[in-house]
Amino acid sequence: MKYFTQPLLTLKTKKKPANLYLIITLSIFSTTSLFSQNKNPAEKYSNAYKKYEAEKCPVKENGIKNFVYFSRDREQIKDHPFLNIPQFEGAQIMYSWRDLEPEKGKYNFSIIKEDYEYLRSKGKKLFIQLQDATFDPNYNATPKYLLTDEYDGGAIEFFEEGKAVGWVAKRWNPKVQQCFATFLEALGKEFDGKIEGINLQETAIGTVKNLNPEQYVKAIKANMLSMKKAFPSSTTMQYANFISGEWLPWEDKGYLRSIYKYGEEIGVGLGGPDLMVKKKAQLNHALTLMHEEKYTVPLGIAIQDGNYLGETGNTKIVQKNKNIVPMLSAFAKDFLKVNYMFWVNQEPYFTRDVIPCFSSKEQ
Repeated sequence: MKYFTQPLLTLKTKKKPANLYLIITLSIFSTTSLFSQNKNPAEKYSNAYKKYEAEKCPVKENGIKNFVYFSRDREQIKDHPFLNIPQFEGAQIMYSWRDLEPEKGKYNFSIIKEDYEYLRSKGKKLFIQLQDATFDPNYNATPKYLLTDEYDGGAIEFFEEGKAVGWVAKRWNPKVQQCFATFLEALGKEFDGKIEGINLQETAIGTVKNLNPEQYVKAIKANMLSMKKAFPSSTTMQYANFISGEWLPWEDKGYLRSIYKYGEEIGVGLGGPDLMVKKKAQLNHALTLMHEEKYTVPLGIAIQDGNYLGETGNTKIVQKNKNIVPMLSAFAKDFLKVNYMFWVNQEPYFTRDVIPCFSSKEQ
């Protein structure tokens, strides 16, 4: 800007031609525009978390419904300390589609009933997470009857950086979709209105061979609608974080945005795993869409393995770490405006960081 200071001062004293005003104005505009263009849009919210760094325990009552996420370790809810902490509404437990439908059209919901009754006896609620994808190449959560030619194999491996990392049901296959819808209908008849809510797993599935992004997005929406029809009373939620074929903000093809818009249209809540307040990937996808739009449907965010250290999928144990639980809660409430938070029961962090922040009487 210093380049424009002297001409402006000269202009006041020497009465330069009128068109010089236009030249100077255009020059300033061009420089300002160039500066804006050089500003990296991927860094838009990179410092948003700093506003909440000073937050401390205890986590004050802020209207968020807090659940403890146990993944598939359902047996750990028994006599767990969270049962005695009023600020925790209940437990979020993951149940695999394979376990709940051992044979086609034959459902076994006994483990859900057991967990529901136990939590209810303790004054807590159950939030179901349905698993049809795994991040374990040695485990497939798709019912065995689907793994046939009739359903085009039913499931497929997905990859990250050329390495197989897990399996996902072929959500985009019409026959698989129909089986999933029928399964959801049966589950809804048993638990709609009883459980607090149910969510479908994240949309991110790494790299899948020959996957058509448009077809995949349509499939996600179809499953969302089936879930809403099966559970008109309990909270329904789709974890929507990444879609293959686009990368925000640079390659925005509207895939992820359309899922958030569709959820708002049909009354399905939205959210995602991994509250990563410093990572551009998460910030520029789910977190941006949650922050920038207004929703009438509930929003939710999960703190999963590694998130207490600011990482994802990390199971390492660090003896000394900064407790970021108060910051995460404040960020989720003020920046994301979520209704639900799901705190993973990862030790030693849950006992060391989470419980002290929620068990204090200074609410």
